[in-house]
Amino acid sequence: MKEETRVPIQSDHDIVTARQRGRTLAQQLGFSNSNLTVIATAISELARNILLYAKKGELTLGIIENNGRQGLSVVARDQGPGIPDINRAMDVGYSTSGSLGLGLPGVRRLMDDFEIVSRVGKGTTVTTAKWKP
Repeated sequence: MKEETRVPIQSDHDIVTARQRGRTLAQQLGFSNSNLTVIATAISELARNILLYAKKGELTLGIIENNGRQGLSVVARDQGPGIPDINRAMDVGYSTSGSLGLGLPGVRRLMDDFEIVSRVGKGTTVTTAKWKP
């Protein structure tokens, strides 16, 4: 990662901070306004999930490069309860919090790369990236 910033997530205010920092990095990379919105939405969803399920965690936002392409990496980490059934959690409409269940499937749809690793009782790490067209 060329440049990265960590944002602790412990309150709604931290979600706003993470969105702003992600948007700033994406602007530096020259992402379009529509992509800035997509990235900010994904960051919000990931940060909100941390608050909802783990109470605290962190987002790492970074500029990445691969074969001359530039992109923005967003990694969400927590030491929360973990996700017992990742496949089920990735189903649109599935929710354990009474929400619309668009969080993780929505993030997967919005971002170009998406990986989730979770261990029950240990926490969850979601790694995503948006590549500049």
